[in-house]
Amino acid sequence: SYTIEMGPMGPLWKESPQPFSCSIEDPTKQTKFKGIKTYISYRVTPSHTGRPVYRRYKHFDWLYNRLLHKFTVISVPHLPEKQATGRFEEDFIEKRKRRLILWMNHMTSHPVLSQYEGFEHFLMCADDKQWKLGKRRAEKDEMVGAHFMLTLQIPNEHQDLQDVEERIDTFKAFAKKMDDSVMQLTHVASELVRKHLGGFRKEFQRLGNSFQSISQAFML
Repeated sequence: SYTIEMGPMGPLWKESPQPFSCSIEDPTKQTKFKGIKTYISYRVTPSHTGRPVYRRYKHFDWLYNRLLHKFTVISVPHLPEKQATGRFEEDFIEKRKRRLILWMNHMTSHPVLSQYEGFEHFLMCADDKQWKLGKRRAEKDEMVGAHFMLTLQIPNEHQDLQDVEERIDTFKAFAKKMDDSVMQLTHVASELVRKHLGGFRKEFQRLGNSFQSISQAFML
């Protein structure tokens, strides 16, 4: 179960009782099926066990999709994109490793995602047979989507309905403003790239206005 408690600014997830971090190191090219299949493996070491496991990108991708399926009410950041060509070039491998580290840092610091049983399985299982069993168990989890709400422990304090509605309306306005502003920023930044050989003054002014628009979302 996952606990929601009341903080000074309202409801929030209860912090993980055992916070930890996780390193991703030593990307290594490996083969299977007598060299027919080639892939990169990463040494993944959680701080609370100190025992490394080795994971391919497909294992990260499996975990990412399980997180999306189970925690529909939580924002799960994207993994670095797949790439069909150049997967074994040194620059690409190093770039992907850095992005996987950023992704992992978010996972381990999140009070809910870090406690997910499937995530624990990803970090600790070193046996192929046990991996498959745990993988199937996670994929058969019924407490996903809306059913995830049944696993929550909520505060006993009485909530003022008007206050709750006002908070929801404020967040709704923030989300819309944030979404519109990010789309505007993306559009302007794309134009800026295409025009980088021309004059910059007006373009940077427009870019600044887009950042200002995003900042206004946080003032709602």
